[in-house]
Amino acid sequence: MRKAGTKNPVFILDEVDKLSASYSGDPASALLEVLDPEQNSTFSDHYLEIPYDLSDVLFIATANSLANIPWPLLDRMETIEISGYTKNEKLAIAKDHLVPCILEDHGLDAEKLKIEDEALKVIIDKYTREAGVRGLKKQLAKIARFVSEKIVSGKADLPYVVRADMLKEILGKEIIRQEEARKENVPGVVTGLAWTPVGGDILFIEGTFMPGSGKLTLTGQLGDVMKESAKISLSLVRSRLANTANSFDFTSSDIHIHVPSGATPKDGPSAGITLFTALTSLIIGKAVDPKLAMTGEITLSGAVLPVGGIKEKVLAAHRAGIKKIILPKENERDLEDVPEDVRNELQFVPVETIEEVLKEALGIDLPGQVLSLAGKRFAATQNV
Repeated sequence: MRKAGTKNPVFILDEVDKLSASYSGDPASALLEVLDPEQNSTFSDHYLEIPYDLSDVLFIATANSLANIPWPLLDRMETIEISGYTKNEKLAIAKDHLVPCILEDHGLDAEKLKIEDEALKVIIDKYTREAGVRGLKKQLAKIARFVSEKIVSGKADLPYVVRADMLKEILGKEIIRQEEARKENVPGVVTGLAWTPVGGDILFIEGTFMPGSGKLTLTGQLGDVMKESAKISLSLVRSRLANTANSFDFTSSDIHIHVPSGATPKDGPSAGITLFTALTSLIIGKAVDPKLAMTGEITLSGAVLPVGGIKEKVLAAHRAGIKKIILPKENERDLEDVPEDVRNELQFVPVETIEEVLKEALGIDLPGQVLSLAGKRFAATQNV
């Protein structure tokens, strides 16, 4: 604060989620008093040993994950979540900022090196996977070094234009494999949408059955919440399809659900309607349109609840070639965050119940919730 020369500076606490306690002290505990507006007006520094007023200081902390921040410390902050850059935003940042900086750092200019927009798009999609642009800058620097060597050795005609088909020679083979919508689905396979810290992605939920004893097997490194969604989905299918799937014997068949890629951990409730649709598709033997994707949490009563990460999921669906998205009705308001050009190329179907989901995905009318045996007895008593 002495260096800033003012009593109301802005302090940046970068990556506050990386704080760790040790035998020498706990920085998070020290920050409790600093960030608490009820206490920091009389903050006592252990070096000066006198009270000092910190109430006019603006503290801004950054973090990649809230999970590692102690709750008492997080409670003293106002949380502002910022989503990662979209593909178009990364392209604009690369053209307006990154490329000029890289050229200057390597003693080049626009008369010596030009990178086509299509090449930038391929670098963003196939050579980086991140929320920011740090990896993109590294790849552009690698291109600049490659071109600098060509120019110094007299092997390049100026300006050296980097095209998309030249990237394999310069940067090597593609690093990122993007999932794309399948051309055809078989019964039991449905496309879901997932959120990750570096953007959205699509995932395929696959189901199959075999002779057995009614056991449910789940694979693909699924977390506890996702496993619970699968069990809820199976219970819903067994209760709601009791009269429409008489040919399927749940008690003498084992059901196996798998979610590729198996090496990637997956969790969260947003795959609920996807799991339910995959099981229904498997049991009735009807395939779901491969250009249809969905996201949403389900309850045991058949309601569809809102989920997070809609912007990232929609952008991932658009990138993968999806044409229609089923999402919870309460998430319609989140579509305002999606770029208009992406919204115009997709069809959105808001739903509130699993009946609406299956009507849209499989074209079947699902019967209403089946009364329990106790409920039927109560209804019969009332009628008498």
